Amino acid sequence: MTLDLDYDGFAGADRGSARLQPNADGGETARAWREAVDGRQPYPRVHIDRSVTLTMSDGTRLRATVVRPANLLGQPVRTPFPAVLNINPYNRAVIDSIDHTLHAPAIGRVVRTASASLPLGDGLSRIGRTFGTGLWDVFGINRNLVRSGYTQVIVDVRGTGSSHGRWEILSPREQQDSVEVIDWLSRQPWCDGNVGMTGWSYSAINSLQAAGLRPPALKAVFAVEGGEDIVRDVYLTGGMPSAFIPLWLALVNGLKWLPNPATGVADVLRGDAYLWLRDRLKSPASEMPSLIWGFLTARDDRIFDDPYFDERNPKVEQIECPTFTVGGWHDLFGRSATRVYAKLQMAPGRKQMLVADGYHLDPGCDHGAPGRPPRLDVLERAWFDKWLKGIDNDVDGYGPVTMHQQGGSWSCGDAFPRTGVTPRRLFLTEEPSGTADHARHDGSLRPSPASRRRTLPITPDLRGFVSRDIAQVTAGAAIVLGEKFSTDARFQEAGGLSFTSEPVAAPTQVSGQMNLRLNVSTTAHEGIWAVTVNDVAPDGSSRVLTNGALTASNRALDPSRCTYTDDGVLLDAVHYLSRIRRLPVPADEPVRIDVDLVPTDVVLATGHRLRVDVYAASLPRYLTIVPDLIKARGRRQRLVLDPTKPSYLTFQADGDLGADPVPVVRLAAAR
Repeated sequence: MTLDLDYDGFAGADRGSARLQPNADGGETARAWREAVDGRQPYPRVHIDRSVTLTMSDGTRLRATVVRPANLLGQPVRTPFPAVLNINPYNRAVIDSIDHTLHAPAIGRVVRTASASLPLGDGLSRIGRTFGTGLWDVFGINRNLVRSGYTQVIVDVRGTGSSHGRWEILSPREQQDSVEVIDWLSRQPWCDGNVGMTGWSYSAINSLQAAGLRPPALKAVFAVEGGEDIVRDVYLTGGMPSAFIPLWLALVNGLKWLPNPATGVADVLRGDAYLWLRDRLKSPASEMPSLIWGFLTARDDRIFDDPYFDERNPKVEQIECPTFTVGGWHDLFGRSATRVYAKLQMAPGRKQMLVADGYHLDPGCDHGAPGRPPRLDVLERAWFDKWLKGIDNDVDGYGPVTMHQQGGSWSCGDAFPRTGVTPRRLFLTEEPSGTADHARHDGSLRPSPASRRRTLPITPDLRGFVSRDIAQVTAGAAIVLGEKFSTDARFQEAGGLSFTSEPVAAPTQVSGQMNLRLNVSTTAHEGIWAVTVNDVAPDGSSRVLTNGALTASNRALDPSRCTYTDDGVLLDAVHYLSRIRRLPVPADEPVRIDVDLVPTDVVLATGHRLRVDVYAASLPRYLTIVPDLIKARGRRQRLVLDPTKPSYLTFQADGDLGADPVPVVRLAAAR
């Protein structure tokens, strides 16, 4: 399916339908949303049933928690309410423990208050602040939401937690479970027929999947850091598996063996414990054997962009219900934050996009202060109040594109990329910039190609273990280790080739997609490339803005999904990443590769520079499958600066950066 997008990033949308708020904090309107959350709720307590059983059409039993508004005696209120559904694989026993901690007498209030007041100056504080800014209410049991007049249902994905069956990551069967659960919810006496879905990470993907199947009762989605292209985001970026995947699979497979105390005794009495154990023994480590086999042999669909993944990616363009998506520029699913918004076929207001300058583990950490977005639980409540209850609270006038500009501040607008930016191009040249003596090569970004042919050797090293790449692949956990893991790339740059622009004379915005064309060679039959684009401050510190990677054999492009300028310059590359589309890599013969970079939004302050760093690898962000390692053994990689086959960065900016303007881009690339 082809989706035509206009330059502003809307998909056939009516721009006039959204009533824009001037500030990211939403002003007086958003203060009313917060007061509705923090004020007295109509129902004093909640009633929690943690041992509900749902039987799917194939006979598999899923286990769920149902949370309902209750009176002072703890008895559930008989009135039917909208239902908010969360389906995740992380075991309700874990969610229960978080719920008990956050709502324990005295302790819960102390945790929330203390975490919300932590400074934003270091990584540990950023992650800790999420307990006071609404993230864990979106992830787990949101008692305050329920007390305001909602029923919440949390379900263990089949094969995880207390649910029976075999875990099949985001599979069509799992998606069918979501549709059946939504239908079941809508027919319960305590539900008024309106269902919303919410969640963080896996649950957000699950929500987008379900919305793409259009179950009639699903009326709204609030998705925090979900993905629309699992392969390119995290599973096989540029043809290279991420270290995150085996770690994550080990986590979920470990949690699925953890019995839930809330259901364990009852399961033993009913005989369900035997069925649960039988299913676990049938699949003790779901997906791990396939991943390992594919990594060792490249003979498994998990190592290629194959139908295995196609059937798991949400059909975002088919979603009809109002959808609010939250992302992060350095999130595991960084590519998806903006692409989900672009693919949604509805007017701004019914669709909303909020993207922070953060990671997977810290969404919402800086929310709730003047000039910043409302807390995540406040946004979630306002979103569901509007679309599930019909309350005219103007949440559809917020945003619709709310972004924390890297190097700048939060703002609301009507477009991504930002209006006013145009495509531009800077070439990698050998001339020293005088700013990167610490790198293996100090080159320049200039408006014209290199004047003569020059070959720059580059070899892999392990400096990626101390970089923003390791922060990204650990979902942000590594930021607690200091600035080398988040705000200063000079240590990593000592192993790379750097190319830096002239300083900008005025604040300059860079917004949207980017592509890096490289002319490269290798002495072996495979090349492994990793790149970053950085903001270089006058003091020399170098902050990674976006990144990408590609193995040379995966350089084949899918033209139907790429984005080009009017004269054919590639702005956003989409590679096939399939077994049959891999290309040979001739030894000692230059080939041209296009490295797609995560879309971003940046302002370069006066005196700052743009930098491109080129590496021969970045472990463990990008792993190499064993067959490719064999092909690359003993390799010596080279970046070839050739005036007849130039290497250059194509991007979009509102200042020249010394860059040649490129004709205005037309976006026409999506499944």
